[in-house]
Amino acid sequence: MGSENRHDFDILTLLKMNNLDIRKIAAENPTLPAVEYFDLLIMFLKEGNYVQDILKKINGLQADEDDLKKLSLAKKPLKKIGNESFIPLIDDVIYFARNMQGKVAADRAEDLLQEFIKLSDKITAARRKESGTRKFLSTIIDELDKENESRKMRVLTVDDSDSLITTVCDILKDIYQVYGLNNPTKLEKFLQQITPELFLLDYKMPELSGFELIPIIRSFEEHKDTPIIFLTSMGTSDHVTEADKLGACDFIVKPFKDTLLREKVAKHIVRKKNNV
Repeated sequence: MGSENRHDFDILTLLKMNNLDIRKIAAENPTLPAVEYFDLLIMFLKEGNYVQDILKKINGLQADEDDLKKLSLAKKPLKKIGNESFIPLIDDVIYFARNMQGKVAADRAEDLLQEFIKLSDKITAARRKESGTRKFLSTIIDELDKENESRKMRVLTVDDSDSLITTVCDILKDIYQVYGLNNPTKLEKFLQQITPELFLLDYKMPELSGFELIPIIRSFEEHKDTPIIFLTSMGTSDHVTEADKLGACDFIVKPFKDTLLREKVAKHIVRKKNNV
């Protein structure tokens, strides 16, 4: 296949996927050209349709032994692209199907099908129509890591008060890259472009409250554990308890001192290794 026919992928997007361990692939194959890994991803996308068809047949209690054998063959390409989490799931589906536990196999097949579709969709979304780079995969990841270590960590402030956003920016800008969002309804779109290392959320806003933003943040794989600090004028025990239940790590009562904000952010912020 000539390079003019190759397709490139956004490595950063791929690194964010929990179901792809690209670092392991690069470590095990240090001289693997990126284009060859990209070819594996393309092959996975091409062959993924038949796997989905087999899972649908199992879910509909219509699969035969030949289908199960073909499903087992899917484990090898999954391992090659850095996905081993689906392999035991495939083994479970096959085991229950072969041991006359059709309903259990059908339920497991449906669960696996949904995960398979999600992975395929995310890989497709990371695909770019341009010739693939010829650098080694490990070299690309090393370069990204070095760039990542040299940049400022990112803080996103979501508050309907422009003056509060300006205040936070002025306090933190010497240490961190600070972003401000005064419309919480645009958070999801923002997170598709930028990956913060810490969130500062206003508790009460007209469109969406800080509490309502947490599920949106946690829906992103890379933000399952990203620290969230609430900025609130209502620092009661009930609010603190509710914030803790929803996954916030701390809160700051407004108005606050510059030193307190810096201390809280420094205490909780953690650099994301896979995001530049």
